[in-house]
Amino acid sequence: MTGHERIDPTERAHLLDEEGYTPPIFRYLPGPGMTDLVRRYWVPIWSMPPETSTVQRVLQYPVCLLVVSHEYAVMVGPDTGLGRQELSGEGWAVGVMLQPAAGAMLLGGPVSGLTDRRMLLEDVAGLDGAALTGGVRAAMAAAPREESSHRAALAQVEQALLAVGPVDDEGVLVNDIVAFVEDRSDVQRVGQICDAFGLGERALQRLTARRIGLSPKWLVHRRRLHEAAERLRAGVRVDLARVAADLGYADQAHFTRDFRKVTGLTPGAFAAERR
Repeated sequence: MTGHERIDPTERAHLLDEEGYTPPIFRYLPGPGMTDLVRRYWVPIWSMPPETSTVQRVLQYPVCLLVVSHEYAVMVGPDTGLGRQELSGEGWAVGVMLQPAAGAMLLGGPVSGLTDRRMLLEDVAGLDGAALTGGVRAAMAAAPREESSHRAALAQVEQALLAVGPVDDEGVLVNDIVAFVEDRSDVQRVGQICDAFGLGERALQRLTARRIGLSPKWLVHRRRLHEAAERLRAGVRVDLARVAADLGYADQAHFTRDFRKVTGLTPGAFAAERR
């Protein structure tokens, strides 16, 4: 496969570590014909001083991830809380942010069984995990910081994903539902999703549980937290009451409680962290 345009988005899901540090991360778009299965790729490269480490924090999107590093290879399910990954020494990883539809296709069953969990890539029913791991590591081995190595590794990923086949109609629907919630700040209630897609609430709940392992209410809640994190780290004084109102909370106290429950920090404490 070809393509893999380099992108450098402001990633609102990535909260960095408590000191505001992140290793260099190369991000790429999927190649032609892969956008129904893959959102994007990320390739972090790190080299930490001896006896030091960093814990990177992520408010994960409602999707599964594939991650092959120099040490491990896993499929990661949706994380309902705050995802954490400790990095130390020197290393690299090739990460695949899948589309919502892809998780169940790779697992051969409901994603709910992988929510808040991870599994070895070699145990994923829809992939030849061992071959994919070997191919990615071979592509990255000689020059992990070079974009040519990254693109060779991503070609290995996309070759493996071709075996999954085209996304089914239900998968297309769940991709559209998640995009609708994430792209529309005015979506504050599950009923709005039902109305937009002509689904009853029970049918929508069953669909999202099966295909992404999460509830429709969670989708709205996580979108709110992503927006909140983006605004809180903007580097300017933030009116927390205004943020709470804009995100659809009844009051600032509800917003503070929700944000702290997931991140472990109050909105004010998060805004005060180093960037």
